[in-house]
Amino acid sequence: MKTIALPQTNLTASDVVLGLMRISPLSDDEIRTLVGTARDAGVTVFDHADIYGDERHGAEKRFGDAVTFSPSERESVIVQSKVGIRDGAFDFSREHILRTVDESLEALRLDHLDVLLLHRPDTLVEPEEVAAAFDELAAAGKVRNFGVSNHTPGQVDLLRRYVTQPLAFNQVQLSITHAPLIASGIATNMVGLDQSIDRDNGILDYARLHDITLQAWSPFQKGFFDGVFLGDRENYAELNDVLDELAAQYGVTPTGIATAWITRHPAKIQVVLGTTNPGRVQEAAAGSDVTLTRAEWYRLFTAAGHILP
Repeated sequence: MKTIALPQTNLTASDVVLGLMRISPLSDDEIRTLVGTARDAGVTVFDHADIYGDERHGAEKRFGDAVTFSPSERESVIVQSKVGIRDGAFDFSREHILRTVDESLEALRLDHLDVLLLHRPDTLVEPEEVAAAFDELAAAGKVRNFGVSNHTPGQVDLLRRYVTQPLAFNQVQLSITHAPLIASGIATNMVGLDQSIDRDNGILDYARLHDITLQAWSPFQKGFFDGVFLGDRENYAELNDVLDELAAQYGVTPTGIATAWITRHPAKIQVVLGTTNPGRVQEAAAGSDVTLTRAEWYRLFTAAGHILP
């Protein structure tokens, strides 16, 4: 699997990330098999959030119960979590951030997070409180790197005015079929064309200009939790035909090609998997080693229904 040096950090990481949102129903052995398969495939990044699971910190606790890293293993993996979503509200207050990180570390049975992300924008954010929380977490050695998730450039800039640590990550939704952060730039200034609408204020170019690593969540989703496009020939027959053709050509599966479509972008985007199927992890990891040509990349883009003006 390809690895990338993550700008604004001292980390080198796999470009495929294993998301642990759905592990709560799994047994300890199933979780260990999933994590072990991912590590054998070259995955070094494991993604959590305090809200994942049947209860707060539920998925983190299942991970902590099932997986134990030796000191050398801990140095070779990156564990990240997210904070800020509460029942019926978003909360970036200093108190909530500090308390949640302590709870996450306890659930995970770790002494530090390699990365902490602010999960979804809190419009009531007081950035001075975020800065104070980040300073305390960094000084205590509880968090080594920081970032955001689902934030616009303006929201990131507001935080950067106060936060002293680099905001090195932005986790956003991206797949071949759900690609407004790419598609709008391709069709910019086209009156009457829905694709030309900028829905994120230029996240992609902003990230590249400011050395922010984008992490793509729901990389196989049709839309916003509408199911996967892989194998959906009712809605995406042409796309699946092209995925099958390229999969056969490169000796991987359609899952691998869908992964390669994201990792091919020079923004060096990480792909965050949400699967609990070890085989699907292996398929995605194999796609990391595929480098699509420009023609192949754009062919997939248009087969998904996007327009080249």
